[in-house]
Amino acid sequence: MDPVRDITPRPGMSANRLVQQMQAGGGFTAKKIGDAVDILEEMITSEFHLSLTFPACIIATGARGVIRELVRRDLVDLIITTCGTLDHDIARSYRDYYHGSFALDDVELHRKGVNRLGNVLVPNESYGGIIEEKMQAWLPELAEQQQRWGTRELCTALGEHLDDSSILSWATRNDIPVYVPGITDGAVGSQIWMYAQTHPFHIDLLKDEQELSDTFFSHEQNMGALIIGGGISKHHLIWWNQYRGGLDSAVYITTSPEWDGSLSGARMREGISWGKLQETARYVTVEGDATALLPLMTAALLERLS
Repeated sequence: MDPVRDITPRPGMSANRLVQQMQAGGGFTAKKIGDAVDILEEMITSEFHLSLTFPACIIATGARGVIRELVRRDLVDLIITTCGTLDHDIARSYRDYYHGSFALDDVELHRKGVNRLGNVLVPNESYGGIIEEKMQAWLPELAEQQQRWGTRELCTALGEHLDDSSILSWATRNDIPVYVPGITDGAVGSQIWMYAQTHPFHIDLLKDEQELSDTFFSHEQNMGALIIGGGISKHHLIWWNQYRGGLDSAVYITTSPEWDGSLSGARMREGISWGKLQETARYVTVEGDATALLPLMTAALLERLS
């Protein structure tokens, strides 16, 4: 039995040292954060094939920079996300989002043409307007290259049009595949649909599924995952891993409760019963807001890896 140690903050304390003290402090979620960084470090240094999944909402926040840094440093091997990630990544490459409040008057915001995403404000011109402008300029060029696209191919092509602030740009440079199984559920997907009304352009999701099948059936590496939030991104990853006997290791960050039976609330241990996580896997579920947890965990992780 390890004794509980007090956390003693000091001026200039590094993120890694703080996380180590939190882990030794044995306090509820604090200990889980330390365990999560240990597992992430092990997956990277042991050369696991590391998948990253996340929802779009955090890309509207400064957490976009944390995801970008993981991709820029080539620390992940595969990404599964939602269409909104493409939306926010493209939009924020050209326009600003703004600080707001959860308590603002949504009727007034609507009348002013401002969308509220939690406490982030997204003016229409910073979202739908700029995405439509860019996609309608890029789609004819893409249609000349080919008329049937998987979402991985599409994300690679979009990354070629974006600057260093973009997640997609770094994924393209580092040859990290990005899959979007719900591609029509967002502004980018809607722009593709509108373009396809008058031009030959098709999204072939089965292209993606074949590539994912080849990835998870052919790799002899251990399979690991950093899963942020639930929904289609999380499930698409664990669904494919069940066909190879489950993930070998995983870190899951969620704000959802377990008692409602939702996928987002399902702890990693539940995946064992489905064969989506191996019985012998090392894993942890960390309850909390990823926009607060992920920067701390990533800073500690990068310090260790350096």
